[in-house]
Amino acid sequence: MLSLSLTGLFVAAFVSASLAPGGSEAALVYLLQHTPADLYLLVAIATVGNTLGSLTSYALGRWLHQAKSPTELLKGKENKAIELIERYGQWSLLLAWLPLIGDALPLLAGWFRFNLLLSTLLIFLGKLLRYAALSAVTLGVLQQL
Repeated sequence: MLSLSLTGLFVAAFVSASLAPGGSEAALVYLLQHTPADLYLLVAIATVGNTLGSLTSYALGRWLHQAKSPTELLKGKENKAIELIERYGQWSLLLAWLPLIGDALPLLAGWFRFNLLLSTLLIFLGKLLRYAALSAVTLGVLQQL
């Protein structure tokens, strides 16, 4: 049962980090409520799945670099995402976990050909901190009940 749940968490995290809609937070919170002893494993799987989903967007951005401009790629999300990229450069990838514009940041990072290793590290770190904070809040609330 747990291995199936872990696979589901990975898939939810991966899909939610791509340009497709999804929400891995609900899956993580549900699993934390039912298997809190697996905290580190759950956070690790969600973080890796979400990071790989963002790296898929990064790869898509690199691939589409020749064919499209950034505004053609994003269709509506571009203003805020491009502002963040222009202002903070690669450091904006720490915010790749944000709703709506977070999906656009890795895509733009690929399009602008940011360094893959540093991009991966920043995306991973931002997502890890988000899932760790979500887990801490979830488990803190559970302990108070």
